[in-house]
Amino acid sequence: MVGNDIVDLNLAKIQSNWQRKGFLEKLFTDAEQNEIVNSENPFLQVWLFWSMKEAAYKCYTQEWQRRFFGPKKFVCETITKSEGVVEFDHQKYSVNYQISDNYVHSIAFKKESKEMVSELFLIDKNDCKTKITNQNLLAYFGFKTELYKNEFGIPYLYQNNQKLPVSISTSHHGNYGGFAFTLKNE
Repeated sequence: MVGNDIVDLNLAKIQSNWQRKGFLEKLFTDAEQNEIVNSENPFLQVWLFWSMKEAAYKCYTQEWQRRFFGPKKFVCETITKSEGVVEFDHQKYSVNYQISDNYVHSIAFKKESKEMVSELFLIDKNDCKTKITNQNLLAYFGFKTELYKNEFGIPYLYQNNQKLPVSISTSHHGNYGGFAFTLKNE
């Protein structure tokens, strides 16, 4: 299982007031809030934790086929400047993340695979973000595939009406899109 999430930091600056009353309390644990307010860059820490939680949520949803809103239940811990862990319901998800001046991109997984691939790309503001993200994913495979989502919004790849043994996650926000996939251990 794999999940990914992208936050366009320039868009987040415009669209979100993370400092408003109740924002941090609704989304983050007391320990996470403490880490946010005491970090060198609280804004960046908010969006790193959010991205990690979203990526882990997508991974969890793939495995357990249920959707819900409970970001505070996904508990983040950063380990290094590019790795962290998110824990939820006795499940642990490793997270690799990348931070630039313009975005945060997190990839969560339960078991790393040699076959794990991720890609991040720019999206023109006039393009349909979902369409461009999906086109980039399908083009990556180099053979005719189709992308479908189930009732939980979980994407699956098909070739010749056969579901492929691939775990996929797509994400887009602002000027960025991305995907991650890994071959499933079956």
